[in-house]
Amino acid sequence: MSKAANGPGPVAEVRGLRVEIDGRAVVDGVDLTARPGRVTALVGASGSGKTTTGLALLGEYPAGARVTGDVRVAEGLVGYVPQHPASVLNPARRVGALLRDIARDRVRSLPRRARGAAARERVLAALASAQLPDGRSVLARYPHQLSGGQQQRVVLAQALLLGARVVVADEPTTGQDALTKRRIVAELAAVARQGIAVVLLSHDLAVVRELADEVLVMREGQVIESGAVEDVWATPRHPWTRELLYGEEAAPAPRDGADAPPVSSGPPLLAASGVTARHRGTGDLLRGASLTLRAGECLAVVGRSGSGKTTLARCLAGLHPTYDGVVSLDGSPLPRSLRRRSRAQLAAVQYVFQDARAAFDEYRPVLDQVARTAVRLRGTGPRAAEEEARELLARVGLGEEHARRPPGGLSGGELQRAALARALLARPRVLICDEITSGLDTVTRRGILRLLTELTREADGPALVLVTHDLDTAALATRIAVLDGGEIVEQGDATRVLAAPRHGFTRALTEADGAARTGSGATRP
Repeated sequence: MSKAANGPGPVAEVRGLRVEIDGRAVVDGVDLTARPGRVTALVGASGSGKTTTGLALLGEYPAGARVTGDVRVAEGLVGYVPQHPASVLNPARRVGALLRDIARDRVRSLPRRARGAAARERVLAALASAQLPDGRSVLARYPHQLSGGQQQRVVLAQALLLGARVVVADEPTTGQDALTKRRIVAELAAVARQGIAVVLLSHDLAVVRELADEVLVMREGQVIESGAVEDVWATPRHPWTRELLYGEEAAPAPRDGADAPPVSSGPPLLAASGVTARHRGTGDLLRGASLTLRAGECLAVVGRSGSGKTTLARCLAGLHPTYDGVVSLDGSPLPRSLRRRSRAQLAAVQYVFQDARAAFDEYRPVLDQVARTAVRLRGTGPRAAEEEARELLARVGLGEEHARRPPGGLSGGELQRAALARALLARPRVLICDEITSGLDTVTRRGILRLLTELTREADGPALVLVTHDLDTAALATRIAVLDGGEIVEQGDATRVLAAPRHGFTRALTEADGAARTGSGATRP
């Protein structure tokens, strides 16, 4: 049950916060109170001001911003778990070194001989608390050798090691499978039970409903509705809140084969045979993976974070060249390395990254970078390429104002849409999407999934590989491949895999997803 509103005094307060950039208010008149042991959630569309509000608790604002209002934080550190964790992890240092530096500061009061062992214990305990029980193997890796979900949990471990009194968690369950998501929810609930205030910024409404005490609904920089979670869900007052919470009827329907384009019965368009991949100095991340993708198909690749989903997708795209086995396009082997693929091969297989921000040059307008794809891969003239880019960006929901901004002027969800437009501008035959809807609000997510569904139904549309933790998204596919521990443990027709899974892990995944929908097993602080 939710705690009483008249509990302990706040550890952080925001009053009348207004943040302007170039005369445009990205946050306007926001009030927020974070109390010990309570979870306060901010929800809303991408670009609604959630992250800007959360970062205000750390005293961080966009460059050149004009800030008014009052932000007060009680004595103690504020921990931050960002939506894109790679941005705060030093790529040149192993995870163990990053965490031990923090742990050593926490044990300086101990005798010198005891510090090393105490620091190691703290590091392993923090990793376990952040749902990385195999922490010893993670310590030897560099951040780029971890999946997005693993990076996220390493950053959460950093916040726990710091002993923060407030933790701002920005999309902490983004890119997580149902099993891991429930453990992250349990961990954040445990953090709150320790008397730490948690400010949750999330598009995952199931997680918000299960975990939060209070919810603030944001739109265009303003809080349009707030209150106890149970009250807002039961009787949403604002039309936008009702659309956000209960607009599922606008979602694209799962495929039943009736209106899908005919799938080719000829040779596969893209095929992987016996793909075994590894990182230097580590064991296999992927073992003997084999799958096929035909024209008009949508293949969903699902599994836990760290199961090898992204590694498989990167092998297909030429982004992970250290693998054994063969990846073929139209029956001809593709070069393992992206750098050895021809321009036609590069255009044919396009990849949309989970961390869209890392895939853009921060100093150039988004429109220029999207248009560059048509120039570089299709030989289109600059003016025609820009017009195509403008039309495609509008199709994914980004107008001229957003297109002209540098990447720093767009939210994470907006950049994901720009990244999708950039890939589509190559007119690919295969489009690989790595968790591209995980950072989007429910309304925008439905729009992107509808667009992807429409694309595959077009005569010349691309075949899709959807890397996803979300079984609702997987249900839109024609086929599903399930990975666990680096191996494909089950694959087949999407309806059959979800309705009658044969492998124990697939059953566990579908059962955990069902429990999340019904709220059973909820762990409210």
